[in-house]
Amino acid sequence: MNQLPSLDQIRQWITDNPTLASKRDIAKAFGIKGGPERIELKRMLRELEAEGGIQKRKRQYHEAGALPPVSILRVLAPDAAGDLWAVPNEWVGEDAPRIQIITRKGDVALGAGDRILGRLEKTAAGYEGRLIRKLGTSAIHVLGVFRKSHEGGRIVAVDKGSDKEWRVLSGQTMDAEDGELVEGEQAGPKRMGLPTARITARLGDPSGPKAVSLIAIHQHGIPDQFPAEVLAQADRAEPAPLGDREDLRHLDLVTIDPVDARDRDDAVLAIPDDDPGNPGGFILWVAIADVAHYVTPGSPLDREARKRGNSTYFPDRVVPMLPDVLSGDLCSLHENVDRACMAVRIQIDAQGAKRGHRFTRGLMRSRASLHYGQVQAAIDGAVEPKLEPLLDPVIRPLYAAYAALKKARALRQPLDLDLPERKIILSDEGKVLSVAFRERFDAHKLIEEAMVLANVCAAEELIRLKRPLLFRVHEEPSPEKLEALREVAQASGFTLAKGQVLKTEHLNRLLAQAEGTEQDELINITTLRSMTQAYYSPQNFGHFGLALRNYAHFTSPIRRYSDLIVHRALIAGHGWGKDGLSAWDIENLDDTAKQISDTERRSMVAERDTNDRYLAAYLSDRVGQTFTGRVSGVQKFGLFVKLDETGADGLVPIREVGREYFFYDGDNQTLTGADTGLTIGAGARVTVRLAEAVPVTGGLTLELLEIEGGALPGPKPGKGKAGRYAPRKPVQAAIAKRKLVRKRR
Repeated sequence: MNQLPSLDQIRQWITDNPTLASKRDIAKAFGIKGGPERIELKRMLRELEAEGGIQKRKRQYHEAGALPPVSILRVLAPDAAGDLWAVPNEWVGEDAPRIQIITRKGDVALGAGDRILGRLEKTAAGYEGRLIRKLGTSAIHVLGVFRKSHEGGRIVAVDKGSDKEWRVLSGQTMDAEDGELVEGEQAGPKRMGLPTARITARLGDPSGPKAVSLIAIHQHGIPDQFPAEVLAQADRAEPAPLGDREDLRHLDLVTIDPVDARDRDDAVLAIPDDDPGNPGGFILWVAIADVAHYVTPGSPLDREARKRGNSTYFPDRVVPMLPDVLSGDLCSLHENVDRACMAVRIQIDAQGAKRGHRFTRGLMRSRASLHYGQVQAAIDGAVEPKLEPLLDPVIRPLYAAYAALKKARALRQPLDLDLPERKIILSDEGKVLSVAFRERFDAHKLIEEAMVLANVCAAEELIRLKRPLLFRVHEEPSPEKLEALREVAQASGFTLAKGQVLKTEHLNRLLAQAEGTEQDELINITTLRSMTQAYYSPQNFGHFGLALRNYAHFTSPIRRYSDLIVHRALIAGHGWGKDGLSAWDIENLDDTAKQISDTERRSMVAERDTNDRYLAAYLSDRVGQTFTGRVSGVQKFGLFVKLDETGADGLVPIREVGREYFFYDGDNQTLTGADTGLTIGAGARVTVRLAEAVPVTGGLTLELLEIEGGALPGPKPGKGKAGRYAPRKPVQAAIAKRKLVRKRR
């Protein structure tokens, strides 16, 4: 039996090694291995605790009165000197130590009530803390425009259609200026009929870049603050043990995401199949974060995730479905750490057809966190040192498997729209630097095809198990929208066959006809607009756009509640634990489907509104300049034009369309000049001048200068004022329209 350390030696070790102070660490440090020795060590640690020499927090021992080097902190209001302070979030008792927060360039703005994960350093004066990440906010917050008065002022909420106001007392305004966008937190009971608040952050101009996404969050009612009980449950979470899980840590799984990815849901691996009966085939592994292990049915985390439905992504921030301690850490498949996962092993043949699949609940370890650009560069010959050992065993087989999956895709013929996606590039201060096209590599398509196949497997597995689930449904276009698309196609010189059951391959033929022509973008946009909105449903109506009979979302449970439901259904179907689909989940599946379909649309609108505001802010310095674009929509009140450079949509009011009366044809979506016969429809190439850009609303007002490369017809002598035609009376307009029709005949 080894000689046990003294109490003083144990105490000194804990003081000197604050990050290695679990019972296991202490035993290892002093060479304690046997059962009796470990029992004696446990008794000694309890004795030190009883004496008050050490404290135990979350399986770690610390010097009494000392704080662990990484702690969860609650931020206090700034002091008179403007310094930011915090206290330990879980401090028990009085006289909590105050920690001065040392901010660095790039840190997110912090205010009173914020909860942060901080790295602590003990100094002669006390403690200093540096932000690792912001975890959430405890207090009720409000965002609005500050209206100053001699007694303090009021915060007028920016929520759309809301007239709610908060009273701010003198001394709690942070010297905010009148008309400034501010963030505040509830400060006390009502005064003069209004709730009181203190201002915690000054956000400046309501049209400024830092305010853009905040306005959208509040206007659309997107919850951006987690309740205390939700944060508490997340903070208690610990890494999942191996237990009964299948050990997948020997697999060379990797994650491939955008370079600025905030979470990592999925990992992939392709292995050439050694089955003699499957020559040229592959074993494709898709491993997905096991969120169901942490977000259990009926828990505070579960209720909040269902309410949010999904994460919402903005150019400058993300509003996550789950607290960051889960979404950014325990559930995220970071490299070189063990992570709980739900995985599917898929066997495909040389033509990309699925031969079989097997689901499992496992424990994995990602070999590397990669991004699309570096993976594509590696396969193209520019290999970073990090990727050299992965090139032959991991990356090349993935691309070979993708080549097979492409063959299956070509046979299936999913809708093949070509709509380039633009990305708003922001500075550290939140100002728009540029608007660029997102690069799209085979690395993107590889992951997409793997995820689609995994989603198909999940749907088919649950159908086989006869388990309830949420399908991802995309129904075919309505007859009315299909006829409108057919008319646009015919007007552009293309054909879309009638009198047959519509399939995606028919639409793909139309898109192929338009490819490379002047009408290419018009046909793509019109085809997209003819599609119905995808949604979630317990009933399976298929996925028209992907040309799939069975489809369910399985691959992104960190950011979509639908995927969590599918994971729980798989857990229940295979008997993998008590955290499967509950009786309440099953009973309320219809309501859940509607709820998360609605939150998805809410996020899409909020994201679009935010992009519109950013684009308006970006263009506000270029009022008066000319731009080229294409008519993207026609209404009685004017034309919508999508600008080539940025993809921003602006309105040409009807008064700016031309110097004559224009007839609106709602069926064909055109405007026709009564005097010249000029017809303007969707897809027309135009040159416009930017007349106005309003960042607060995201609105752009344009003036039409040229259409299809030619100047607009000028006014006839004696017509109207200032070179414009006076508006015609309804009868005169009708006569003019009849003359135009006869002339065309």
